[in-house]
Amino acid sequence: MTLVRRALATLAGVTALVLLTTAPALAAPGPPPTSMASLGDSITRGFNACGWYVDCTSRSFSTGDDTTVTSHYLRIRRVEPTINGRNHNAARTGAKSADLTGQAGTAVSQGAGYVTILIGANDACTGSESGMTSVATFRANIDSALNRLRTGLPNARVFVISIPDVHRLWTVGKDSGSARTAWSLFGICQSLLANPTSTAQADVDRRNRVRQRVVDFNGQLAAACAAYGSNCRYDGNAVFGYPFALSQLSGWDYFHPNAAGQQVLANVSYPAGFAW
Repeated sequence: MTLVRRALATLAGVTALVLLTTAPALAAPGPPPTSMASLGDSITRGFNACGWYVDCTSRSFSTGDDTTVTSHYLRIRRVEPTINGRNHNAARTGAKSADLTGQAGTAVSQGAGYVTILIGANDACTGSESGMTSVATFRANIDSALNRLRTGLPNARVFVISIPDVHRLWTVGKDSGSARTAWSLFGICQSLLANPTSTAQADVDRRNRVRQRVVDFNGQLAAACAAYGSNCRYDGNAVFGYPFALSQLSGWDYFHPNAAGQQVLANVSYPAGFAW
């Protein structure tokens, strides 16, 4: 038995050594950026985080300057004051991956030294399951946007953030009458949230397929970032894996993060990136 344990310990040590010597090295963060831009959709715009169905960019987890949300921008500003006022939000409420290349062009025109990307929720959260973006199209859209950034901002650091687990919306909200009413009244993410109280196998399977599409999208985000090179980092599914609560969602639509949710996004995503 002792010999077996020794053999297993030796094998584990060899495996660890192989992993350490073959894993690609991440580029050091380098000096903090003096400008940044955020790309994405309504989550990055802070939609419904401070008012009734309006963008609230000051509370964006990425480029916001409201101290109730300790955004990436505010964290960087602590160590690099010259970034002050150079926090550009190029995201757009309702955006899908197809819109990302245009946003990347805006970031290039702004000369951003650090770019965050959070996109894909709207590619899965559609009016019906058939309306979801295909995985191949999603990847092509991401590659196009990253190529625009690499060409226009070759020295910028790019942080790609995983899409939240939208299936959890159903998990935390299905027993709330207010959430169900909002989802139905405003037609929110019906690919996933239609018939929220149904336990029929068809509805269970549909919800699982939507979740799998998000999983597949995140896989493509990770692969696209790896192909970009050492100036790109993926969050390792940190945001996707976070078990957000109903209290962290807007009480108006039970879909978008409220101020507390934006704070959680910042807390979870920032350390998984460059974290200057």
